[in-house]
Amino acid sequence: MSNVVDNPKPPHGDYERRDIRIADVVYFLIGLALAGVFVYFIAKGLFWYLDTRYEIEQPPVSPLVSTAPTDTRRIPPQFGNNYEKYLEQDFPAPQLEINERTELNDIRLREEDTLSTYGWVDQKSGTVRIPIDRAMDLLVERGLPVRSQSDEATPNEKARPEQRKGK
Repeated sequence: MSNVVDNPKPPHGDYERRDIRIADVVYFLIGLALAGVFVYFIAKGLFWYLDTRYEIEQPPVSPLVSTAPTDTRRIPPQFGNNYEKYLEQDFPAPQLEINERTELNDIRLREEDTLSTYGWVDQKSGTVRIPIDRAMDLLVERGLPVRSQSDEATPNEKARPEQRKGK
């Protein structure tokens, strides 16, 4: 029997109950949750204050602007969730790029179309554009324009004919 008293085992075997109490852990977690809620409302109030101050300090919109949106951070209800339609019709310029790869591809396609098709540059004056390949063929066929002998005089000689007499 003395052997049992000399080597006592804890009756529950999981941890020392005198080191930490469950109530202290629960109080800490409740305090942490309350501090989190407090910080949330502080941050929300600070954001509200700064947003209101920003709106008040905005310069007045130019009278030349036809549709001046009050808040461009939210899509107006008449557009639903159609962001592209909102950007095209109602968002003020200049706009940021939405999808730079697609926009760059569209620019390159327009350039390729301009360089490889026939079209009017100015219809009133009769100026047209032709594809580069056709222009090169015409250049080979007709050759480069050549100046006549009378046009080859340098601009200095044309401006000072008295100096030519003295030579």
